Amino acid sequence: MTTPSPMPPEYYELLDEIQAIDFVIVELNLYLDTHPQDYDAIQQFNNSTFQSKKLKKEFEKQFGPLMHFGRSYSTYPWQWDDQPWPWQV
Repeated sequence: MTTPSPMPPEYYELLDEIQAIDFVIVELNLYLDTHPQDYDAIQQFNNSTFQSKKLKKEFEKQFGPLMHFGRSYSTYPWQWDDQPWPWQV
């Protein structure tokens, strides 16, 4: 395997934003499992989910797919052999 070339700072910044918002979503999900009537938490969960999808769409538009097995589109030619993959940085 070849060593991936460094990515621009925007790559890492956007990936950090995605990881942070997804952490919030996981925590809210766990909270809502025990507090299903908390309307404010549900709104936060939905807003965070919307933000996560928006960030992921922007990331994929600029840098290629984030998820596999049909959860992300690919442009032509096939992008999954492009490095670095998100889990490599």
